[in-house]
Amino acid sequence: MDHLPEALYCAADTRAADQRAASEYGLAGSVLMERAGRAAFALLRERFPRARRVAVVCGPGNNGGDGYVVACLAKEAGLAVTALSPAASAGAQAHYTNEPVAGAAAAACAAWRQAGGAVQAFSAEHLQACDVIVDALFGTGLERPLEGVWRAAIEAMNTSGRPVFAIDIPSGLHADSGRVLGIAVRAALTLSFIGLKAGLFTGQGREHGGLILFDGLGVPDAVFAGVTALARRITQRNLRGLLAPRARHAHKGDAGRVLVTGGQPGMSGAARLAGEAAYRSGAGLVVLATHPTHAVSICATRPELITYGVQDAQAIRPLFTGAHTLAVGPGLGQGEWGQGLWQAALATDKPLVVDADALNLLAAEPLSRSDWVLTPHPGEAARLLDVSVADIQADRFAAVRAIVQRYGGVCVLKGSGTLVNSHGDSSIWLCDRGNPGLATGGSGDVLTGVIVALLAQGLAPIDAARLGVWVHASAGDRAAASGECGILASDLLAPVHDLINDIVTHAA
Repeated sequence: MDHLPEALYCAADTRAADQRAASEYGLAGSVLMERAGRAAFALLRERFPRARRVAVVCGPGNNGGDGYVVACLAKEAGLAVTALSPAASAGAQAHYTNEPVAGAAAAACAAWRQAGGAVQAFSAEHLQACDVIVDALFGTGLERPLEGVWRAAIEAMNTSGRPVFAIDIPSGLHADSGRVLGIAVRAALTLSFIGLKAGLFTGQGREHGGLILFDGLGVPDAVFAGVTALARRITQRNLRGLLAPRARHAHKGDAGRVLVTGGQPGMSGAARLAGEAAYRSGAGLVVLATHPTHAVSICATRPELITYGVQDAQAIRPLFTGAHTLAVGPGLGQGEWGQGLWQAALATDKPLVVDADALNLLAAEPLSRSDWVLTPHPGEAARLLDVSVADIQADRFAAVRAIVQRYGGVCVLKGSGTLVNSHGDSSIWLCDRGNPGLATGGSGDVLTGVIVALLAQGLAPIDAARLGVWVHASAGDRAAASGECGILASDLLAPVHDLINDIVTHAA
């Protein structure tokens, strides 16, 4: 997706950009609607070249107006077009208008009628007679859950067995947060206009947007002057320069010394995965402080990891001296052993990457630091904020901000469309790489190892976090080349090594 713009905007800012395009650049709403319809129709022909029968489902606002433009162009091209309006169906709620009654959308509907087209009441039967469905039902202004004929229309589109092409955003998806408003179109393809909508890239948005493409409609970038994007996509381009090629005379101390703390009995793999990932990400020396019951077995199977069995907090303190950075949490547990190591880590002045049970211990006794990176998944984030997982997922952008406000440092809110934010920074970074194959035991431990190694190599916490997230997610995509099902966390290690070196190679 690196061909897409980096900036992701909220709905209010994109609407303001529309208004500014009209008031300052003479691009009236009717001009932009015509451009949007033409761009959508061109993409329809490109992506569905064999489609001869098109159903365009139009709503009551400007999104519906875009749809009527598409319908006109498709009819002009000789395609069989059916324009459907749930608003014309019996039982349409009064709080939605019946058909466009004013402005550019009404003019587009009138133009469709003048071209000999009809607006038919929505029926699922019409969808069975088409090759592709154009979703022009609702755009970015939707805030309430869909009910009645509107919900029924989306259910019919989703179960039709036909590919759905969403104009600007899948209907029913909240443009800012990516949450589903009761129900949302599951599109195969989405074409977003003027400004990319942040909700397409996180939470449930990635489930519903399909392939996301963009057309700026010729609107000058200046319409967003002075506007702070809700988020920015992490791309290989904006990661360049974070890791430079190594000097020929470099030694392992120059590459950073990492201490990984964790691995209670039965959880040795978590600490080992984090340690191996740290090595694969360029750390010069990695030490594991783990439970004595399995220290010897780790040494035997991965001799590069300098492994110490530590019985308690007193035994780990000498290991802090030589470390540049600490990763604490993988397999740590919340018992007496884990709590002791956690408290010992907090007493140091070393930058920390905090994961897994260390996050749960932090949630129980909150405190704030400026030099750590917290890496919660939604469940851990919910405990950190004392809310439900549903609350976290309902607005992930608000959640990541709330965590850094309460705990300081940098937060990596994992999940579909992982978010990275630093305390005091209005910019949120979003990773649109990765796939469901990463939902496997140990995957988060690998991410912890990547980030702590980058910290040890001198990157600022925010840069270590965003580079680490991108490398981890991209490694997951490479590991899923033969399928997302059945990926092991250890499958990520080789592509992590390759991707880190890609970044180094393209440092300039």
